[in-house]
This record gives sequence, C-alpha cells and structure tokens, in this order.
Amino acid sequence: MDAWLDGRTGKRRRRRWRRRRRGGGGGGGEEEEEEEEEEEEEKEKEKEKEEEEKEKEKEKEKEKEKQKEKEKEEEEEK
Repeated sequence: MDAWLDGRTGKRRRRRWRRRRRGGGGGGGEEEEEEEEEEEEEKEKEKEKEEEEKEKEKEKEKEKEKQKEKEKEEEEEK
C-alpha cells in the first residue's frame, strides 16, 4: 500500500511497458541505461528533499532562538 501511495508501482509498470514495446535482445543495453538514469534522478531528488528539510529545521531552530531571546528581554523589562 505504501508503494502505491509513493507512486513506485507506476514507475515499475512504465519500465515493463518500455521493455515490451522495444522488445528484442538488441535494445537491452538501452533499457538498462534508462533505468540507471531514472534511479540517479530519484537519488538526486531525495538528496534535494533532505537538504530542504535540513534548511527548514535550521530556520525553525533560529526562530525558536529568536523567540527565547524576545521572551528574556520581555522578562527583563518587567
């Protein structure tokens, strides 16, 4: 079920369809290259997502620190 939600099953179906469409033993090398390229693209996308998540976490931490500083200043003023 998780694979279906992620869309992984669709990619597998597309790859199978390409193999059937091209057929023959001569086109096997091309299919392997395409699969490798797709896997590399997926890895790059995952890395980008991880970097974005890290940046968001850093921003959240900075905001928390700013809020703490503001709270301290307000307490000092009182």
